[in-house]
Parts: sequence; structure tokens; C-alpha cells
Amino acid sequence: MTPGLFDPLDLGAVRLPHRVLMAPLTRMRASQPGDVPNEIMRDHYAQRAGAGLVISEGTQVSPEGKGYADTPGIHSADQVAGWRAVTDAVHANGGLMAAQLWHTGRVNHESLHGGELPVSASAMEFRCRTSLKDADGTVVRANCPTPRALDTEEIPRLVEDYRRAARNAMDAGFDLVEVHGAHGYLLHQFLAAPSNQRTDAYGGSLENRARLLLEVVDAIAAEVGADRVGVRLSPFGTFNGLDPADDGESGLYAANALSSRGLAFLHLSEPDWTGAPALDDDFRKQLRAAYDGVIVGAGAYDVAKAERLLADGLIDAAAFGRPFIANPDLPHRLANGLPLAEPDKTTFYGGGARGYTDYPAYDG
Repeated sequence: MTPGLFDPLDLGAVRLPHRVLMAPLTRMRASQPGDVPNEIMRDHYAQRAGAGLVISEGTQVSPEGKGYADTPGIHSADQVAGWRAVTDAVHANGGLMAAQLWHTGRVNHESLHGGELPVSASAMEFRCRTSLKDADGTVVRANCPTPRALDTEEIPRLVEDYRRAARNAMDAGFDLVEVHGAHGYLLHQFLAAPSNQRTDAYGGSLENRARLLLEVVDAIAAEVGADRVGVRLSPFGTFNGLDPADDGESGLYAANALSSRGLAFLHLSEPDWTGAPALDDDFRKQLRAAYDGVIVGAGAYDVAKAERLLADGLIDAAAFGRPFIANPDLPHRLANGLPLAEPDKTTFYGGGARGYTDYPAYDG
């Protein structure tokens, strides 16, 4: 029988009560100094514990990986303790939570690193901006500088950063981790040909460009178990300066390579959430053929789209992002056809409780 959106799902080491997941949402509210998860973050995630799985906002694996102001990390003892308070609250409300492991690479700014340039696959000029804060705490947009290319000798250190972050995530009480290999961030910068002009073992051929992603995944799987690891990919995405768009070949290659690794899930971020053309079913069928495991779809989803793709066997679950902002009880609303509240876009990035923890559950 074809599963529905509100049927249970085995996701690696955990069993989800339903298939409505909360997608990662960067909100820039970590405490300073130290990029530490705090009480309002705890409350925000605990309110949304009714998701089949809560996936955290992008969480930097090292100080070098920070590319936006006030985003949390998972590389210090204080950060691990802060996340432990979050996961304890989510678990107390009956939920499950994954940590999204993040290195922004060239989507970054030297002011976040004492004047040091960001790192990437290659030292290429590109057009992109990141979000910083001025002296008054106001979010401002700044152009990203041309990054420096990571030396080949630095790669083992980078892989170790991811491995350590995954161990920290388990110590912080997360049930799973998600490797962020999408949206033009560091691992995607290596995978995508437009941002990778390397001539070493990590550049040139598709096999070489995918090498770093696979080395990171293998190191994390060896540390915490493959059944606790997911990977997010975004074929055809032009976000964060990846232009022209990936033709999908690299996404399918990575999916096929990941298929044999026994991971918990593959998270497909579709391009239309940024206004790009919607993904067609032909590519979804190719992805399903390439990846023999759970596929989570995300990107401008509603119930009708999710149910259709589930019925066609092209996804196994759907992750919702922005709808969760103003609807902490989103699965309940979707299951019962209740109206959805609209979020205040002026509060998406930075700030305090307003527009973050003050959206009520549906009261009838």
C-alpha cells in the first residue's frame, strides 16, 4: 500500500511518527560571544517538536566554517552544552532532532575571521553576499571576498573538523546528523564544476570533485554510524553564486556514490524555493534510480505536492521550511486542513523572541 504523509517511516537508526519534517532554517539568534545556542533557540525548537524530525539550522563545524553573523557552532564545549539543552527540550516534547553540519566556505566575510580570507575549492571571484551585523546589531548584507583555495594538505584537517562535529552532535543529544552538501556552501563548492578549478585529487573529474563530500561522509559514518547520517544535495541550484546552474550530473553521481553507504537518508533541496524553475519528475526518477534509500524532498512543498510524489514513489518524506516559522504545530494543521499563519519576514534573520517563539499553535 502506498504510504501517506502521516504514516510512520524508518529513517536509519530512528523511526519517525510521520513524514512531515522540519527543514533547516538559519535564523541568526545564537548568543555572543561564542556562537552558543540559547534559551530562545531551545524554546523555538521545542515548540516544533511535533515534526517527524526537526533538522537544525546550519551549524558550523569549526570557527573557519562560520559565514554569517550569530549562527551557532558545534565545535566548543559551550556550544555542545547549549545544544544539549535544545535536544533535551525537543525530546521532552516527544520529538527527534538532527544536527545539520555546515561549513560555508567562500560564502563568508573576512570580518568574521580577523581579516583572514574565507576558504573554498578554488580562489575564484564570484558574486554573492552574506549577512553580518553592524555595531547596533542590525543585520547588514556584505559582498563576499574572493576566497583562498584550500591546500591539498589541509583537507585531512577539514575532514577531521566534520568528524569531530558529528561526535559533538551525539554528545549534545542529537539523534542524527545531516551533512550540508548543498546551496553553494563548501562541499558543494568542491562538487560543482563552476566553483572548482583544482588540478589535484579534488578537482577536474566528477569523481575527484565528489571526493571531499564522500571522505567527509565516510569519516562521520565511521564515527557515529552510517544509519545516523543524512546528506543534503541541491542539483540545479544557483544559490550563493553557483551560476550557471548545475545540470544535475554531479547530484546524480553523488547520490549513486552515497547509495551504497547505508545512510539514514538523502535530502533533496529542490531549486524552486529560491524562485528557480521547478524540478521535473524525470530528474526525480533518475535520482530514485541512483539512490537506493530514503529520499526526503524539500522546496516549496505543500500537502498536495508531497502526497503526489509519495504516491509516485519519488520521495519518502517531505521537509517544510518557511511554513514552520509561523506554524509551530504545522503537522497538526496540515493533517487537519487547518489554515496556516503567515510569517513576518522582517524577523527572519536576527533579533529575539519576536517572530521566533511568539507564534501560537492553532487555537480553533
